[in-house]
Amino acid sequence: MFDAGELRLVLLRLIEGRARHGYDLIREIETRTGGAYAPSPGIVYPTLTLLEELEHIQATTSEGAKKAFSLTPAGEAYLAERRAEADAALGRLDALRAESGRIESGPVWRAMQNLKAAMAQRLAGEPEKRILFDTADILDEAARKIERLS
Repeated sequence: MFDAGELRLVLLRLIEGRARHGYDLIREIETRTGGAYAPSPGIVYPTLTLLEELEHIQATTSEGAKKAFSLTPAGEAYLAERRAEADAALGRLDALRAESGRIESGPVWRAMQNLKAAMAQRLAGEPEKRILFDTADILDEAARKIERLS
């Protein structure tokens, strides 16, 4: 979806208006695309960590395990130098919403992406056979329920 460095600019642009946490940023991108695209937590959170290491953002508040981030002066300067590129990337997200035709199926797309992320996390490495069989049972049951929808 993004070229190298563009996700950083998009996140900076979205944080610019107010402090935001990672989940909020993921949902904002998903909303802008009408559900056609939502970056995975495995992409967003490492990018936020990188931006924090580059001193472009800083953690400002915390709600339990959630950290909200705001721009630093260095982040504001970086974004100012690349505002046109950041706005173009946001524009592509908005255009995807208009072009996708998935506006009505946005929640389904989001749910599929959540399932994909949950499975990748849960089945990483060498899970126990019981986990594999339980996962297959859950997926088979969901497929049966979807097939019966009318």
